[in-house]
Amino acid sequence: MDNKQKNIALFCTLCCSFIMLATKVAHAAPLALESRLGGQAYYDPNLNITWAADPELLSPETWANQTTRAANVSIGGVTGWRLPDADVNGDRNTIICSSAGVAGCIDNEMAYLFWEEGITSDAPGPFGNLQPDAYWSSTIFEPFPADIWAFNFTAGSGNPLVEVRFASRRAWLVHSGDVGVVPIPAAAWLFGSGLTGLLVVARRRCRGSSE
Repeated sequence: MDNKQKNIALFCTLCCSFIMLATKVAHAAPLALESRLGGQAYYDPNLNITWAADPELLSPETWANQTTRAANVSIGGVTGWRLPDADVNGDRNTIICSSAGVAGCIDNEMAYLFWEEGITSDAPGPFGNLQPDAYWSSTIFEPFPADIWAFNFTAGSGNPLVEVRFASRRAWLVHSGDVGVVPIPAAAWLFGSGLTGLLVVARRRCRGSSE
């Protein structure tokens, strides 16, 4: 083997090593769920969303009713809950995560929890009530009339399904972001701004009196 062939072989080896390393990094183990609201919810740092600890908080209902009920629920004083999103990036392409890997699976919240984090009806982790049935997503199925079909997700098989929206299905509530992060009230910002202003004025007066 001459030097040119050796260099080509070395280059190929390095490329293969890089691809293998990149694959391992891309499929690194997901970060662990974090308890919130005294155990009433769990924050998922991988998706930056918070799951209700009880997947059975709402009884089975139609898609429209579950969407409305989710928006009116308060858990630990926190409102703004919703159904899981099956198309986070809004490209109208719902990913079947069993073959998509982490990068594609992030686009489907319940599927990521199932396929990448191992949360299933057989292994529910901290979610002890998870049933092997279909749970509504917030994502409608648009190739058909948008007011008829929606996606749901089966916690027993890990498959997204399309179903008529008047069917009665479960709803697992989720909240965008980390509910454990308490926003600073507007009044506090105003108080802080006012205090800063007073300090500036006082400092100027002190300077003026010393000159």
